[in-house]
Amino acid sequence: MYKNFTEFIQDKKTICVIQAENPDGDSMGSAIALDYLLAGHEVSLYCPIDIPKYLHYFTDWSRITSDFDFKADGYIIVDTAAEVLLSKLLEDTAIRNRLYTAPVMVIDHHETADDLNFTHESIIDVRPACAELIYDIAKDCNLEIGVPAADAIFMGIMSDTLGLTASSVTAHTFNVCAELTELGSKISVLEEARREFMKKTPRILDYKAELIKRVDYALDGALATVHIPWDDIAEYSDEYNPNVLILEELRMVEGVKVAVAIKTYPDGKVTGKIRCMNDMAIAEKIAGYFGGGGHAYAAGFRTYDTSYEEVLSELIKIVPTLMDEMRAELSEANNV
Repeated sequence: MYKNFTEFIQDKKTICVIQAENPDGDSMGSAIALDYLLAGHEVSLYCPIDIPKYLHYFTDWSRITSDFDFKADGYIIVDTAAEVLLSKLLEDTAIRNRLYTAPVMVIDHHETADDLNFTHESIIDVRPACAELIYDIAKDCNLEIGVPAADAIFMGIMSDTLGLTASSVTAHTFNVCAELTELGSKISVLEEARREFMKKTPRILDYKAELIKRVDYALDGALATVHIPWDDIAEYSDEYNPNVLILEELRMVEGVKVAVAIKTYPDGKVTGKIRCMNDMAIAEKIAGYFGGGGHAYAAGFRTYDTSYEEVLSELIKIVPTLMDEMRAELSEANNV
């Protein structure tokens, strides 16, 4: 089924695995797992930004570097096929030229269309997590899955499925986790490590309180937004991602169907992280309006030369329409 993966790696001694500029648990797990699965190859792991401290619960996070390997025989991009999420990478002319001339494979699990302009092979299969897809590729290609690789895959799946509670989770996802357990991965140990690194300092807890006070509600409380300006990003992001601090809290507020954390930067860039309740899974459609993408329940976007107020105004315009469309789809499905 994934013969093209075997064909891609077989003649390459050195391979560089690339994450997007917004690394998360799923991209981390996918990249680190490939590091172990590609035994017999020299593998480097690249991310255009430093790995945030809240992701250091991955045992091998330090293997990921911001030094690009220009001499690799091939490149594997994980967890995205969207050019907007690789913009920081592609803004570097040397890196861009390398990707335009070298063999590249993209492995992604999102429904968002592949819009990468350089020549590449791809394995795009809609799944709850890219790490789940990595596991299936490994099994299909008869790659040995040791405990370190199993742990990385398990953590990637857990990250992108909210601990196996997301609406995208399937019976196959649970079967994969069961097989990872049989391979020696222990979810209790992995979760303990994650919780240890997710602990907050008193300073961060105080900041979280500030964020909660900033939350704005619209559309009769169905839309919750919070603004995270550059000063906050500069001061707190290395210690704890503000998005992570606030978005799950917003999902727990009565009546909220859509939660959006909006970051603004000095260069005019605005980013949005979207989380939706399972009964109003329109995150990808919202992100798509701004040129972004992701899952139905979790997505993101990036715009330039705009403002927080303009993005908020657009959200208030488009979210009711998308919510009505979702309700109509659910009603039609229930009547079939």
